[in-house]
Amino acid sequence: MSRICQVTGKKAMVGNNVSHSKRRTKRKFNPNLFTKKFYLAEEDRWVTLTVSAHGLRTINKNGLESVLKEAKAKGYIKSYV
Repeated sequence: MSRICQVTGKKAMVGNNVSHSKRRTKRKFNPNLFTKKFYLAEEDRWVTLTVSAHGLRTINKNGLESVLKEAKAKGYIKSYV
């Protein structure tokens, strides 16, 4: 499974490791992802999502149902099964 947040769409970025002598080599910045189960009260079931730390804060602020509808509209998730 790819390392992409299903709520915010965050994914890995590419950058440089810079040594003391300023020599640059490529590296990857991965998002801070968690596999988390949420209870969807409207459908009376549990939903498993891969979310970033920022995505967890968004769910806590706006609510699970509205965040899932918005993520589906943006194409981050196909269906929240």
